[in-house]
Order: sequence, then C-alpha cells, then structure tokens
Amino acid sequence: MNMTHYMSLLTDNQPWNLILFMAIPVIFAETITVTEFIILFTKNLNGPLRAFNRACSILAGLYFTGVFLYLFPTAFVPITANGEWHTWVDVVAVSFYLSGVIFLLPLALLDLGLIARKQSDENKLRLHFILISGFLVVAHIAMIFGMVNPEIMSGMAGMSH
Repeated sequence: MNMTHYMSLLTDNQPWNLILFMAIPVIFAETITVTEFIILFTKNLNGPLRAFNRACSILAGLYFTGVFLYLFPTAFVPITANGEWHTWVDVVAVSFYLSGVIFLLPLALLDLGLIARKQSDENKLRLHFILISGFLVVAHIAMIFGMVNPEIMSGMAGMSH
C-alpha cells in the first residue's frame, strides 16, 4: 500500500516518530481539553487544575512550534519543491497537521500572558477553548486523510458519473 507522507513519518523510526509527532501533541491536546471542560463546568478559573491546564498549554504550544519549525523546512518544502506529493490527499494530511501551529502557538502565548492581556478571564477562557478545539479539528483531519491510501484517490480521478 502506498502511504501519505504523514503516515510514512509516523511509521518510520518506530516507535519514536509516532511518540514525537503524534502521541505527545495529541496527549497534550486531550489533557488540555478534558481539564478545560472541568474548569468550564466548575467555573474554578484559579485552582490547581487551571494551573496544570495552563502549563500543558504552554508546553504543547512550544513543543508543537518546535515540531513545525523542524518539519516545515525538512519535509514540507523539499516535498513541494521536488513534486513528491502522493495526490491531493497527501497535501491535505500534511498541511492540516502542520497547521496545528496556528492554534497551539497562540494557546501558549495566551497562557504566557503575551496576547489578549486586557481580556477578561472569561474571554481568555473562551479564546483558549476555541484554540484547543481548532487544534483538535485540524489534527483529526490530518489523521483521517493521512490514513487514506493515496493510490485510491488517484484512481478515483478517472471515474465517470
């Protein structure tokens, strides 16, 4: 079976790439999401759970920014420059994966107090929730498209109605 570059990245160098590029970011995101729901339901914006949530958000944002800064010039740019994409499915999977930085970096900046400083705690929490939700959406789109066999999609191009 032909694989997307996303899936190939995860299956190479087992188990390290899977841990570094999938498990760590997703475990951070799921931890942030679960603690976010508890914070929202209890309305406890200043307790130890919020401090843990904030620490996870900062670590996740900085970590994924490092992943992006590593993969964009070493994978995305060369694959694009050399025309090595395995159909549009491959482009979607890798692009959506890398777009996670659009959500996780601002999440870290928010919890570091570098953006939205003058917003109320409630507005910051709303923005926090939007950012982590956005990351989960793009990460899942990347996972879904990343698991598709690109050969199937190239074969569908010639299908008639």
